Formats: sequence, C-alpha cells, structure tokens
Amino acid sequence: MGDRTCIIDLARMLNLSPSTVWRLIKRKVLKAHSSPLCPGISETCKMTRMRWVLRLIMDYSIPHDPTYYGMFDVVHIDEKWFYLTQKSQRVYLANNEPKPHRIGKSRTKIPKFMFMEAVARPRWDDDGNCEFDGKLGIFPFTNSAAAKRTSKNRVKGTLETKPVKSVNQIATRAMMINMLIPAIKEKWLPHVGEKVIYIIQDNAKAHIMQSDPEWQQHYKQDGFTFVLTQQPANSPDCNILDLGFFRSIQSLIHKKMPKTVEDLSGAVIDAYKELHPKTLSNVWMTLQYVGNEILKHKGDNNYQLPHNKKKILEDEGNLPEQVKAPIWAVNECTQLYDEWKANQ
Repeated sequence: MGDRTCIIDLARMLNLSPSTVWRLIKRKVLKAHSSPLCPGISETCKMTRMRWVLRLIMDYSIPHDPTYYGMFDVVHIDEKWFYLTQKSQRVYLANNEPKPHRIGKSRTKIPKFMFMEAVARPRWDDDGNCEFDGKLGIFPFTNSAAAKRTSKNRVKGTLETKPVKSVNQIATRAMMINMLIPAIKEKWLPHVGEKVIYIIQDNAKAHIMQSDPEWQQHYKQDGFTFVLTQQPANSPDCNILDLGFFRSIQSLIHKKMPKTVEDLSGAVIDAYKELHPKTLSNVWMTLQYVGNEILKHKGDNNYQLPHNKKKILEDEGNLPEQVKAPIWAVNECTQLYDEWKANQ
C-alpha cells in the first residue's frame, strides 16, 4: 500500500500519467481512502463483543425477529482531552487576503483539558418535540489555584483554572458521585417507582467498578439505582461518545478558536450545549447498526462504519426507533459463542 499514497506514485505504479490518474479519480474509477488504525482484537475479545451485542437484543425477540432494546435506561460516559488549538488549522482565504499567523510557546505542549461527558438517548413526543435532549453534562477535570507570582497576564493571588495533572480513580469517583449522579437526577424524565440506570464506561484504569466501596454508598439515591457496566475491551465503536459525538464537539470547538485555557473550557461547554439533540439521537441509531456489523463479522472490527441514510428515512417518516438485527447473524453468533464457552 505504500506506493499508493499519492497520485504521482500511483501513476508510476500503473504506468500512466498523473493527469490520467486524476481523470480516473474524477470519474470515480479510483477513489481515495483514509485507512484508520484500529485496535487489535483477540479471539476472546471477539467473543466478548459478540456477547455484548447479543445482550442488547430483546430476549423475547430471538430468534424469529431479533430487535434491539430502546436503550432509554442507558447512560454512556467517557473522558477526552480537548486541546486549545490544532498544530495545523485549515482555513479558506480570498486571493489577496493575508495568511493568518498563529503562534504558541511550543508545538508539543499545547494546553489541554480533560472532560468527562455523559449522554443518554434523547426522547421525543408524538409531535416530534424534544422532551429530553439526552445531554446530561460535560464536566472538566480542573481545579482553581492562586497565582504564586505576578506576571504580565495577572497579578499575584489571582485564581487560575488548572487542569488536574493525574486523572485517577480518586478523581473519577469524585466526579461521578458529586457531578454525574446529581446531573442524572436533575435532568432525567419523571418516573414511577425505582429506576435502574446502566452507566456504560470503557475499561480505563481510572474507572471504578460497581463493587467500589465508596460507590456502594451512593449508587442508590431518591428512587434511582445506578449500575456501572464495562463495555468490551478495545471497542471504542461500542461507546456513543467515541462513535461520533466527540467528533461533533471537536469540530465546533475549532470554529470558536479559543485563546486561553479559560476560553477553552467555556468553548467545550458551549459546543456541547449547541449540538442539536438530533445529532446525538443519530449516533444512538448508529450504535445499533454498528452492533449488526459486529455480529456479521463475528465480533471483529474489520468493517466500514455503516451509513443508513437516516436523514432520508426520517424525512419519509420511516426511521425506526429500534433497529432489527439480521436473524442469520444472531443465530450464528449465538451458536459460535456457546461453542467457545463450552471449550473454555
């Protein structure tokens, strides 16, 4: 593949002129492709991914009409670094417009903040109005510290926002207990009786488990029961935030062009609030289609991200709330997992 990375190399390999290759690209005989670096998937991980997707399918719908749960009692959380700026920023200029000159102290030490984000599936009423936008909150891992000396930017004693240097279990536990749980209780739709909320997180070392002693003191509050659940290892495609929502936020942040770390924190929160609930709702739909791809490929991640023309289906009134899984894939994966489990 190394001799296909540019048009000139490709033309040399095909024994054609670069202009001919360019015309083939314009005619869509050839196409450019960005090949992402995907996590390695072991056999055990494949089985875990298959089992995780199968558990998202309603039991009573198997095997004749396998259909995914609505996932309205699920919250996805994840952490992400947001940088003050990019090393390279593309902009479009007029012919005689001067080129922007951006400066920074170091290209390798761009200021950054880590945020924890939590989302649920948005809800819509019969008239198409949004009852619940699904955005539970985005929380920065920061603290405030007084400046130790005077500089050209501030005087001594001025409170400055500083990122938490080490995001460990202590920091994430405090964030979930003090910020996440109150946000869910405040924003969740009214319910009758006990409400069980499943919080999906990845397998980072900084994350706590359901058996964490301090978490056990807080996981039941005011009619809510919060259950921590881990997604499969090496599976960012199983998390709503990694699947697409983080990218949407990142694109909005770059448009705001923050200048300081305080501006960055505000820009991230503003971008999070500005995203339309439909964007989040579409990612939840994509998660179900990704589940189908995982089943079709027997737990592997060697597939193209599915695009199912959700906008067209929505305009036609045919966008399903719950996606159906292919019967053959469900049956084959169930049998394959049972055989693998029996041999362990």
